[in-house]
Amino acid sequence: MMTVLFGTMLVSTAYAQSDPMTTVNNLSNFIFGLIRAVGMIILGFGVVQIGLSLKSHDPSQRANGFLTLAGGVIITFTKEILDLITG
Repeated sequence: MMTVLFGTMLVSTAYAQSDPMTTVNNLSNFIFGLIRAVGMIILGFGVVQIGLSLKSHDPSQRANGFLTLAGGVIITFTKEILDLITG
């Protein structure tokens, strides 16, 4: 009885069906997609702030709008920036 159980344990080895790096790359692409979506929202908010500051002639709101716009651009293109840094 023990030999049958032991033999079954040796034969039924489970292997992954796909490459683990494929799973990691898919997760990475998903996360960078979420980051890109957040960056696009921030980018749009920066454009709205700049537009409102031009209408109201408010220089501090205009500065905040440009900072938000720059932050949105950086967040949107995070993956490309990291690819340039790492080579």
